Amino acid sequence: MADSVSDKEKESSKQNEKEQDTAGKKSPASKTGSAKGSRAGSPQKSPKGSREGTDKGRSTPSKRVPDGVVPIFLSSKTQEIFHCRADEDVSEENPFKIITKEEIIEDMKLRAAVCDFHPVKQQIIDYPTDEILVVYDCDFKYGQNFYVALTEEAKEKLLNPGGEDGEGGEGAEPEDEIVYKYIPPEPKEWVSQGSEKEIKEESVVENRRRIKVSVKRIRKEFGAPYRFQDRNVSDAKDGYIECLPYDDRTFELKKIELDKSIQSVPEIVEMSSQTDWKYPRNANTQYVPREFTQKEKEEIENSKNYQAFLENVTPRFKLALQQNEIMDVFYIDWKHLGDAEGDFGNKSDNHLKEYQSFTDLQFSKDKRITCIQWHPTVKGVVAVSVGEKMTFDDRIDHAAKVIMTPSLILIWSFTDPIHPQLLLEAPDDIYSFQFSPSDPNIICGGCLNGQVVLWDISAHADRLKQPRGGNRGKKSNVLPGFEDPNALKTPIVRYCAVSSIEHSHRAAIADILWLPDHMEVNRMGVPQENKSMQSCQIMTCATDYSILVWDTRPPKGPQHQFTAKKDDHDQKNPMGIPTTFKHLDLVWKPMLKVHLHKSEPGGDHSPTKFSIQEKQGNREALSKATDGQDMSKEAAMGGGYYTKPGSGKDKRTLQSVKTHFYVGTEDGEVVYVDWMPQKDQDTGKIQTPKPDFYHAIHDGRVNTVQRSPFFKDIVLCVGGWTFTIWKEGVTTGPILQSAAGSVRMSSGHWSPSRPGVFFISKDDGTVDVWDILDKTHEPTLSQSITSAPITQLYPFPVSQKQHLLAVGDDAGTLHILEIPWSLRQPTPNEITGVSNYFEREVKRRTFVVQRWDFREHEKREIEAEQKRKAGIAPNVVLSDEEIEFRLKQEYQQYVDEETAFLRELGILKEEDEPLPET
Repeated sequence: MADSVSDKEKESSKQNEKEQDTAGKKSPASKTGSAKGSRAGSPQKSPKGSREGTDKGRSTPSKRVPDGVVPIFLSSKTQEIFHCRADEDVSEENPFKIITKEEIIEDMKLRAAVCDFHPVKQQIIDYPTDEILVVYDCDFKYGQNFYVALTEEAKEKLLNPGGEDGEGGEGAEPEDEIVYKYIPPEPKEWVSQGSEKEIKEESVVENRRRIKVSVKRIRKEFGAPYRFQDRNVSDAKDGYIECLPYDDRTFELKKIELDKSIQSVPEIVEMSSQTDWKYPRNANTQYVPREFTQKEKEEIENSKNYQAFLENVTPRFKLALQQNEIMDVFYIDWKHLGDAEGDFGNKSDNHLKEYQSFTDLQFSKDKRITCIQWHPTVKGVVAVSVGEKMTFDDRIDHAAKVIMTPSLILIWSFTDPIHPQLLLEAPDDIYSFQFSPSDPNIICGGCLNGQVVLWDISAHADRLKQPRGGNRGKKSNVLPGFEDPNALKTPIVRYCAVSSIEHSHRAAIADILWLPDHMEVNRMGVPQENKSMQSCQIMTCATDYSILVWDTRPPKGPQHQFTAKKDDHDQKNPMGIPTTFKHLDLVWKPMLKVHLHKSEPGGDHSPTKFSIQEKQGNREALSKATDGQDMSKEAAMGGGYYTKPGSGKDKRTLQSVKTHFYVGTEDGEVVYVDWMPQKDQDTGKIQTPKPDFYHAIHDGRVNTVQRSPFFKDIVLCVGGWTFTIWKEGVTTGPILQSAAGSVRMSSGHWSPSRPGVFFISKDDGTVDVWDILDKTHEPTLSQSITSAPITQLYPFPVSQKQHLLAVGDDAGTLHILEIPWSLRQPTPNEITGVSNYFEREVKRRTFVVQRWDFREHEKREIEAEQKRKAGIAPNVVLSDEEIEFRLKQEYQQYVDEETAFLRELGILKEEDEPLPET
């Protein structure tokens, strides 16, 4: 291509360049990138800049072409080469483009006759200067889309259309030279707008102690000579360790805390409308109301119709003004309706009042309260368990201190807020415990190491019923000098039985429950009647993916060994430990294990809380399962707890007892599973079935799963920053879910007297009281109780006129609060109102699920329609009848093949057809 340019042309271009250098005078036109350079325009190319053909690219000029100007058609390729694309680099407002002569000549060399500047090749070579002006002709007034100035005079006229006599020409008067004077800036007082806070937040500040790493080495090894050499791993035994991938169930991903910032900006959207574009021009509009003339106004004011109208409406105006003076017509009565709390007391009474607080400087200070339980029968007695505020690594580092520190349950009484009445000693920190519903002197607890512990406080029952020092009157006949010095000291009760460590949980027991006294569970998980009417079975759960059922009765042995007389029962062994459960100590193991499998791979569920449907005292299931026989005589002969379990043939199965129960997990999931083991279809083993459903609703560990005391199918779950309310039978999700709060929720509990009220504790020391009949988007009452995080709370009706709320915090203090009348007294028909509310929420949930299915079906129909229009055959959708017919055919085919196979093996024998009856 370069050979197409003759040597003569090269010499001519070089000669012109030399003339330009000697001239030393540049064009006054601005180059590319100056004020008259290219400017970005619309993202779409104009149709005028494209060459659709030879005839379409040329048109008849509408004006005479000036001297020195030649119209030229530039194709889109040429426009792209010289950066003069129509409506992008050049436009109607800025049509000028300066192109160097060297670039044009180089393009001629490369493309020869294909170059759009080839028709004016000689004029460009003969051009005196190095900058050539190309002008964009958007209206094709000269017949082409561009025109080029081939002389300096034409170039000056196009850049300065004013002419010689116009503004900017040679004949214009010289302008006065403006002299600018420099004035130094004066500093002003700095006004803070908050930027220094942002700078301070972005700066790195040490907010924790630095991590110390201790590396030990034998002193004689320092400075020893060393020499490295290659070693073959196969030369020595166990020379290398192969790290194979495996499923790590304890894997925990830790993310680095990062400071990031985002800014919400609207997305760029390309839109178009079919409107005619008009040339923009400056314009303004002022609206003036139309008015009558002065003459017309006077005529209307003097007319009889106008005066009659005023006389008619004047009374109505006066009445409206009087009403505005008498009352506020815009007052909304609905928002100010009276409620039940206004009948008794005032607003100042509607808050939790501090009633009592308990703390022990020796045993509970700087410890965390892990569980709270009120005594079932003795009023004013509450028990709490405390634990160390240590992580797993801290416990290992301070193992000696942890071993030497006793793990206790403190039993407090309102009569003595300083000293606890009893101290129950445990082998490790207790995370959950409960009084037996049949005998409150029996207490079960779950330890941090996974063991189950039993206490018997029958010997100290009188101490709890009487105030401190009440035993003095009985010992008043003791001779002087023979008094018991330990009479006023707090006794420490040692546990009388602990489970076998090999058969216990592999993690801390998070929840424990006594089964109701009217039922028991056999080894297959079948609920049966308990003829002794004494609670004898315990359910526990831990984060080792399992829930265990324990039986406190001896598995076998003569009955008289465990049914001693009352006098013998009071006797203690030399260590002072009751022998009530001596048969269980260190050999106790569970009778039923419920393993929480997941429906998909990736680990199992780690339970933290659970709730069964059967409640203590509700014996409807027992009445349905028995035939009305009197069981009091059998209960008297059974011997209470401590008899061996009777034969399963003598017990009736409780068909109405629901074996499905709710479980909350460590990952914030709510699981609904059956505890009865079933035969697995794949492996043939008898194991716990997979959950019926589970939902990952909560954004943290579930710390509360509790059924409503008024509705056995309503369950409250608290975990993370949210709480949910579930209804048994609704599998699509909770019927009520709160918005995520700003503070983590630590515990929750239903009100024992009001169906629609429950309490929520938070980590900032606040207790929220929710009334779902009043508000569902925010708590009815939110009150700060303590500065430390609250760990547990438990409301309890001491009497009909007094309800107390026990709140335990992270500092080891137990706060007793008095619940106001408005939060303990149910409103009229509250149970009906709450029941109707739950029914409405169930219908709403059903409607939402239906809309989801409808939208999914609608989406599939739209996709099928689009495929049909595109010519793609959609999948054939069978009706329900067709699907059922095909399944029946497949099943019948399988039965026929199975029958033929058994007949070939000789297992199936043909039976003779019976004779017809006569």
